Amino acid sequence: MANNSIESYPMQRIPFTKEMKDNNYTVLVPNMLPIHFKMLVRIFRYYGYNAVLLTNEGHDVIEEGLKYVHNDTCYPALLVIGQMISALNSGKFDVNKTALMITQTGGGCRASNYIHLLRKALIKAGYGNIPVISLNLSGLEKDSGFSFTLPMIRKCIDALAYGDIIMLLKNQVRPYEAVAGTVDALVEKWAGEISDQLDAGKGCSIKEIRANMKQIAADFAAVETVERSCVKVGIVGEIYVKFASLANNNLEGFLAEQGCEVMVPGIMGFMLFKVDNRREDILLYGGSKAKKAVVELLLGYFEKIEAVMLECVGDYPKFAKPTPYQETKKLIDGVIGRGCKMGEGWLLTAEMLELIHHGYSNIVCAQPFGCLPNHIVGKGMIRRLKEIHPNSNIVPIDYDPGATKVNQENRIKLMLAVAREKMTPSPQKKDSQTIVHA
Repeated sequence: MANNSIESYPMQRIPFTKEMKDNNYTVLVPNMLPIHFKMLVRIFRYYGYNAVLLTNEGHDVIEEGLKYVHNDTCYPALLVIGQMISALNSGKFDVNKTALMITQTGGGCRASNYIHLLRKALIKAGYGNIPVISLNLSGLEKDSGFSFTLPMIRKCIDALAYGDIIMLLKNQVRPYEAVAGTVDALVEKWAGEISDQLDAGKGCSIKEIRANMKQIAADFAAVETVERSCVKVGIVGEIYVKFASLANNNLEGFLAEQGCEVMVPGIMGFMLFKVDNRREDILLYGGSKAKKAVVELLLGYFEKIEAVMLECVGDYPKFAKPTPYQETKKLIDGVIGRGCKMGEGWLLTAEMLELIHHGYSNIVCAQPFGCLPNHIVGKGMIRRLKEIHPNSNIVPIDYDPGATKVNQENRIKLMLAVAREKMTPSPQKKDSQTIVHA
């Protein structure tokens, strides 16, 4: 730990300067989506930032978070801050040449305050000299040493789309692979290949994206599989707890051990949701024409890439193809209002409906304890969804420092027991709970 007292660094923002970038400061990035974020970090490096993706997990991260973040504060904030301070304490990084990066949405969710909680925690931990970079598209904070340019944004969007298709196909094929490890090897191959292309200034045009995604889909479709009857389980929830194994006690791994096929709606839907909300705000409350033009440009680009991904996945009927964003949006009509958009908002409810429509009627709703928006659009909507879809089998799971893994897994096992009771005994029949790969 650095020998800096809390008095040495009063509560103020330490900017990330151009000199820091030129001096090759290490920029630590918290992990949420391993496939996606590995590619994002490569993009940051391409633009001259010495970015490092944090992979430290375990009880030490939670303990560090509890030292500096009140346990009534959002669990993801506790984990992200704990992961960063644990990394600084590890001795692996020169704390006098290190910066941290964290996203800042600017919406009504407490996530917009993570950056301030992090700075406060750094001072208490004796790291008040370390700058924190805000990764945002809202102009909330600016640093002379960090510039989020349009070409960089475009590459990041492309990386997220590539990550989504790889994650989607990985989850649909891995439960049935004939040779264990085949799918994981494909994931590593394509994550590396896409990163190499982005480094070389390739893989960004719609033509190149379509060619890459067609080959990705072809490679996963060609994996040798065996017949297995698997319970199909969807995962929704607060974005960090939904995706990050650190936050959900490796939920995907646990479900795989239980013989499940997992479907996790991708990050692109969430990004479309956030950009679409900005457009709706401008239409309702007004805003500059320039801002509206940028928002509509981003939305159009997202939807264009989404269409390419759906086209490539749709080439193979064996794969479940996600519902286009605009169609997903219509699923909530008569269920929940579109004005409900704090946090994950109506999208979380829509994702549950989408999963049910695709046969993933067994759903784990992963949420941080006390996350008000998530409890309303997640746990609060379960009764309504069961009225519409009586066969839906949804279990809300709270994640926080005081929740035991055993209790969480036992509740999921009860949900799976109900799912297995509904499965058709004959392997020749398919229903919404069973899938057989030839």
